[in-house]
Amino acid sequence: MGEWQGKTVELDVTNIAHGGVSVARHQGRVVFVSDAIPGERVSARITEDSKKSFWRAETVAVIEPSEHRRPHLWSAASIDHDPDDRAGGAEFGHIELGHQRELKRQVLTDALRRMAKRESDVVVEAVAGDDERNGAGWRTRVRLHVDEAGRLGPYAARSHRVIPVTDLPLATDALAEAAPLGQLFAGEQHVDVLSPSTGGARLIVGRQKPSVITEVVGKREFRLADGGFWQVHRGAASTLTAAVQDAIDADRFDPSAANLDLYGGVGLLAAAVADRFGAATRITTVESDRTATDFAAANLSEWVGASAETGRVERWLSVLAASASPLESARLAKSTIVLDPPRSGAGREVVDSIAALAPAQVVYVACDPVAFARDVDFFSRRGYVLTRLRAFDLFPHTHHVEAVGTLARE
Repeated sequence: MGEWQGKTVELDVTNIAHGGVSVARHQGRVVFVSDAIPGERVSARITEDSKKSFWRAETVAVIEPSEHRRPHLWSAASIDHDPDDRAGGAEFGHIELGHQRELKRQVLTDALRRMAKRESDVVVEAVAGDDERNGAGWRTRVRLHVDEAGRLGPYAARSHRVIPVTDLPLATDALAEAAPLGQLFAGEQHVDVLSPSTGGARLIVGRQKPSVITEVVGKREFRLADGGFWQVHRGAASTLTAAVQDAIDADRFDPSAANLDLYGGVGLLAAAVADRFGAATRITTVESDRTATDFAAANLSEWVGASAETGRVERWLSVLAASASPLESARLAKSTIVLDPPRSGAGREVVDSIAALAPAQVVYVACDPVAFARDVDFFSRRGYVLTRLRAFDLFPHTHHVEAVGTLARE
């Protein structure tokens, strides 16, 4: 612990940074401060001063507020509470909704400028219905942690301390009604609450046996395990389906090519591709979770050219490159690859493996702007340029933003 840790200082906040924090300076040193808005002057408690390059701080009072500051959407996360007692998961809840999207745009475009040397005029688009509800009521899944007394709540920001709460304003009405807030779950680590688009809300407690749920996207049904991955925002699956379909350059698309959907889950985006280009579209979805792959195979069975394989993407691509016949290599060179990696991004190994296959285009679905910008740079070094980009506010009142970009050979 340094000499400044625990002390309170006044800070002029200048910029937004990745991760839901803002940037200020104290005696020339960069300070990342939470619960502040660029343009504000705040009183903040130093929480970390051991780094040479930067410190961290938590806002405890606002001296000169931004015009974009609003009463926090979630009282449990309000600045009225001590920083250690604020619920995590709504770190932008004190910011006017439109300005949240502007800050997310700044983070995305700044990352692209710094890491990929690319300027962008992208805007962050709202999901239908969110503005009418002021960005509330969108979460269809939430994990509530259990404290030593058995009480439920989210973690406090940047900690594993459970904060018992009485409401969940980001949750859909059905999920909020089903959440067992106030009940005790002694001996458990967490309780998952989910509200699929069919079948009603449910709880997953401990190691209970998985059950099958059905999610509906447009006229399509997707079956998956109740504990399996699905987009959290009630409108995310349909938004991303349309965005991926729009991102594919039809002039570069060949339905008979060896098209791929990497990190494909239960087949949502592979189905989006096949829906746009027809039942004979050839596309293979690859996912490391065998249960998800089994569901993907069933969910894609309508499309005669679709298949699902289980494997870690980096290893699967390596085997593919080593074993592809000349005919298959030619089909890969005409392919479209949909890439939807985890928050850490694809990374250099996967990007290099994809580039070695020389696909006609890559549609990259990204949930982390910095990882995305880094990978755009990796692709550019392998001869691929970002030709289209859209961004979506799939996580209102948080710092997260989703991007969908198209990369094509120069």
